[in-house]
Amino acid sequence: MTSSAAVLFRLQRPCLRLLVLVAGLLLAIGASADIVKPALVEISVNSNGTYRIEVRASIEALLTGIDARYKNTRDAPMAEAYDQLRVLPANELQEAFEPFKAVFTREVVLAFDGQAAPLTITGVDIPEPGYPKVPRISVITLEGSIERSTESVTWYYPEHFGDNAVRVRQVDEANEKWHWSDWQWLRKDKASEPFSLTEVFTRQPVTSVIATYVVAGFEHILPRGLDHILFILGIFLLSVRMRPLLWQVTMFTVAHTITLGLSMNGVISLPDNIVEPLIALSIAYIGLENVFARDLHKSRLLIVFLFGLLHGMGFASVLADFGMPEDAFLTALISFNVGVEFGQLAVISLAFLAVGLWFSNLHWYRRIIIVPASVAIALVGLSWTYDRVVI
Repeated sequence: MTSSAAVLFRLQRPCLRLLVLVAGLLLAIGASADIVKPALVEISVNSNGTYRIEVRASIEALLTGIDARYKNTRDAPMAEAYDQLRVLPANELQEAFEPFKAVFTREVVLAFDGQAAPLTITGVDIPEPGYPKVPRISVITLEGSIERSTESVTWYYPEHFGDNAVRVRQVDEANEKWHWSDWQWLRKDKASEPFSLTEVFTRQPVTSVIATYVVAGFEHILPRGLDHILFILGIFLLSVRMRPLLWQVTMFTVAHTITLGLSMNGVISLPDNIVEPLIALSIAYIGLENVFARDLHKSRLLIVFLFGLLHGMGFASVLADFGMPEDAFLTALISFNVGVEFGQLAVISLAFLAVGLWFSNLHWYRRIIIVPASVAIALVGLSWTYDRVVI
């Protein structure tokens, strides 16, 4: 055996083992896990002296203690209990949640002018299981009275319940007017900043809107967007040169920006049980194409564009829950896409530093890196497709 062949042999075996291990881990992570989503809280304060709070959250996650520490439910020690709860009929999950109501009202805090108010749950709306591959979001309603002299309201949602975002609506029923505040993202066990109740809510400065949605877009790729990460890695593997790689990423970005904007405006809509399997299938296709196509073809740009349209609908599910500021819709939309783009570039940069910089010009790069990694991506994509289709 020549010295170069010996080096190649020594490199090939650990690389293959590593790729098999990574593929196995990805299959295990994606098998039946839900992404842990933040709770969304809307507080309506009415001019008749009443308030109403709607908390949109996963009751299954609340009951099993699965919070923001976990990127997905499969990482949590109570993953099996969560899986059992998420297939329960609505009435049975309602019964399971009943003892938890006292814990919930004791630990969340609604404060008027700095003074905590007693909380009462007046309703829990739990949908039937439906498509089990995405989290079931229930609505917990709390209601009570408020003094007309109250000037501000503050909200606290404990960290062990998960991250949350909150906004306040001031309702003037007599004059049929209402005003929404902007969302506040709450993390690291922090209470909200006080929401004013004495005037039309002051809008966030443009810089604050941009920062909020850029971060949201970036985090949807890193660390939460495993399916989007694999798609980007699939694009990277066959594009040794930077120019065709950037063209593909640009086409992907343009495409998902189009469908994201159309979805957020209600122009197009596809159910999760169609979008999610197709996104998984797009990952498998890119992996398989890398195996059978030795060089890039112009048709690759069209394929990446079409798949980008699908991924944009996946991004829309994030913003549909979080909402968009009505007076800064375009700013928020562009900022979210900028964050997504930064996330994609971060994935490409890490991949380039890990393998592209050192090995892409070597004659065995395709055999040792591209083909095995692409096969792993394709297997994961096919597994996810099957998992998202089979109920």
